[in-house]
Amino acid sequence: MRAVVQRVAFSEVVVSGKTVGKIGKGLNVLLGVEDKDTEEDAKYLAEKIVNLRVFEDENEKMNLSLLDIKGEMLVISQFTLLGDCRKGRRPNFMAAARPEEASKLYETFISCCRSFGIVVMHGIFQAKMMVRIDNDGPVTLLLDSRKGL
Repeated sequence: MRAVVQRVAFSEVVVSGKTVGKIGKGLNVLLGVEDKDTEEDAKYLAEKIVNLRVFEDENEKMNLSLLDIKGEMLVISQFTLLGDCRKGRRPNFMAAARPEEASKLYETFISCCRSFGIVVMHGIFQAKMMVRIDNDGPVTLLLDSRKGL
């Protein structure tokens, strides 16, 4: 499971002209589910992300987590994070999980994040989405559950 995590001042996801998720200060998470991923990958990434110390304390040091600041999270499914661009010019998405399995693990990830007591908004799985991200910093991190489990 791969995630692009961005510290944001604001983020919003729009589907067919309608806002389906919007947050203030917190984290925007673009989430890609790989064909070999399990619930353990979702749990690992959820715990890792909500506890990442990427928010500044009173000394302007990144020492606070999403939990510490009582921030919000916006989760967007994005299978293109699994695109392999090493050969040719068109990305290969063979590593991405099939939609049925990806949807279940996407929902598991969201549930795991909510279990920490934070507000978690999300996009619509497999929908064409417009995502507005006011990246704060900018702070952007790449996480991969395969590199941590």
